[in-house]
Amino acid sequence: MRSIEETINALKNGEYDNKLTYLYSCDKNDVKKYSDRYIDVINGFEETFGKDGDIALFSAPGRTEIGGNHTDHQHGCVLAGSVNLDVISAARPNGTNTVRIQSRNYPLDVIELDSLEIREKEFDKAISLIRGVIKKFVDLGYDVKGFDAYTTSNVLKGSGLSSSAAFEVLVGTIINGLFANNEVNPIEIAKFGQFAENVYYNKPSGLMDQMASSVGSVVAIDFKSTEEPIVEKVEFDLKKHNHALCIIDSGADHADLTDEYATIPSDMKAVAGFFGKKFLREVDENEFMANIKNIRAKLNNDRAVLRAIHFFNDNKRAQEEVKALKNDDFELFKQLVKKSGQSSYMYLQNVFATSMPKNQAVSLTLALCDEILGDKGAYRVHGGGFAGTVQAFVPLDMLDEFKTLLLSASPKKCLPAIFLNLYARPPFSLLVIPSKDFLQQSYLLVYN
Repeated sequence: MRSIEETINALKNGEYDNKLTYLYSCDKNDVKKYSDRYIDVINGFEETFGKDGDIALFSAPGRTEIGGNHTDHQHGCVLAGSVNLDVISAARPNGTNTVRIQSRNYPLDVIELDSLEIREKEFDKAISLIRGVIKKFVDLGYDVKGFDAYTTSNVLKGSGLSSSAAFEVLVGTIINGLFANNEVNPIEIAKFGQFAENVYYNKPSGLMDQMASSVGSVVAIDFKSTEEPIVEKVEFDLKKHNHALCIIDSGADHADLTDEYATIPSDMKAVAGFFGKKFLREVDENEFMANIKNIRAKLNNDRAVLRAIHFFNDNKRAQEEVKALKNDDFELFKQLVKKSGQSSYMYLQNVFATSMPKNQAVSLTLALCDEILGDKGAYRVHGGGFAGTVQAFVPLDMLDEFKTLLLSASPKKCLPAIFLNLYARPPFSLLVIPSKDFLQQSYLLVYN
């Protein structure tokens, strides 16, 4: 750790340029804007908490789900990747029993370390995520002390890039660095984040978002055992196949749709419960198909049956997508992506909220992707669904037309395209050198 002045000087003098060039997969000519961003977060820290004391800098990335839509919470398989939009922080121990985290443009979160119980009044609030992550470290026996942290994020809230998971992983990475000698591995930090989100934040979710952020890279993850998930790096060269990955913001906010999301694991678990199981991964697919009539009669919930059909098929598709990429069969990969999107639309039914049937921005975005790309690209709902974003794999020679036509259909003023990178890196402190290689670029389209 270094003083604020020393850290700023090191950033200005280019001491961290190689790390930042690697981390953000940027040209050295562009590295200044990233170092300036860290200087900005340091300045925010100093204004909030004062200048005295050494600091460390931390980062945790957002993620993009590539395959396996709502399969993780049923212990299924997914394909996901970290991106170069991240939550960053300056932090230091404060010598007290109080944790203070100031996220830019949000109220200061203050937690007393002798008060880590679940609080219902904190459901759906960031402070609950902080409290839950701290609790897991304490339960492991780590002597977590008070600290101050200032954070800022360019992982767009409501974008489907998992800003909440990135924040959870960031908090875990800070505590791991300041008080646990970086002894807790990324998989465990991901589990801490999921625990905080499920139990303290009161939002049912799987482990994919936190795992993709915490582990980094483009990874295939098998959650058959959530205690020991199988994580495998997958080489994914979009440039070779002359495609761009676009994450398209439909313009609809999914921040208040927790109840809609909750129906998906609830429905799937209801079907698993018919067979005396907790998760659909434990159910034999053939036995499920043979008992559809009986399931319908007992549950009186056809949507649950459809969602179970989606799980069985998309769980297999995620694995097939990995095989296609390993075999360098990009056309098959795109076909599988489209089938996944069709299944999410028809069976999983997470493209719009039933409580707001006239608001179908995701459905419309998917329709426009179909009209523009036809059979030349691939597209699907991205992440949790109901609102938020769509993912599309677009041929580079169609990219300008694709962006123009999509943006012209938006009723809102649009921002220019922002470059994203799918890349291999874990969350980190600038005092730790990342060790993995850059993979490839993608794009993000943003509606203001």
